[in-house]
Amino acid sequence: MRVSGGHLAGQHIDIRLTAEDGYTAIRSYSVASAGEDQHLEITVDELPDGEVSPYLVRDLAVGDRLEVRGPVGGWFVWRPTSVNPVQLIGGGSGVVPLMSMIRAHEASSNESPFRLLYSLKSPDTALYRDELRRLDRESAKLTVDYVYTRSTPEGWPSKPSRLTRDTLLARIVPVGENPAVFVCGQTVFVETVADWLVTGGYPAGSIRTERFGGTGGIQ
Repeated sequence: MRVSGGHLAGQHIDIRLTAEDGYTAIRSYSVASAGEDQHLEITVDELPDGEVSPYLVRDLAVGDRLEVRGPVGGWFVWRPTSVNPVQLIGGGSGVVPLMSMIRAHEASSNESPFRLLYSLKSPDTALYRDELRRLDRESAKLTVDYVYTRSTPEGWPSKPSRLTRDTLLARIVPVGENPAVFVCGQTVFVETVADWLVTGGYPAGSIRTERFGGTGGIQ
């Protein structure tokens, strides 16, 4: 879905829906598009028992009007003026705001290396799969690493396993390179990864986190 506007890579918007009886529901969605885009693009993960996501995925049509607040947020953002290497760590749909940063980085003249560690249950749950595969193969500015917790692609060199502290620290930008670290996912995932980073020597001030509801964690 796209709505007119401008934003910083990593920001989110709030969407408000109002039913005929006056009942309202507000949900926040991370922006997935690059910061200089003329439109805002969001990715909606449909929840079977959701109030808002099924409508946005199945019923919303071109020309329908929505109440939108934002873009919002000034902490969990990446700016092209940053000179530090960047480590992105996403769990499931937590990759959405990280994708905004990747796209903004690719569209900029910034040459600082980007690395994405993407933890997901199985290959078919990956968002932006083709785009990330292409960028990982063709872009000199991005490296993508995957951790599969339930099932792996055919021919994958290792069995599916939970993300662990050792796996995390072995597959991210070393602390000595002073990376800016962005972590996004469900609350338990984000809190666990942030703790591992701090105990691994990464300064707390270099770690920026964004979390969303749900109890899922390191699975």
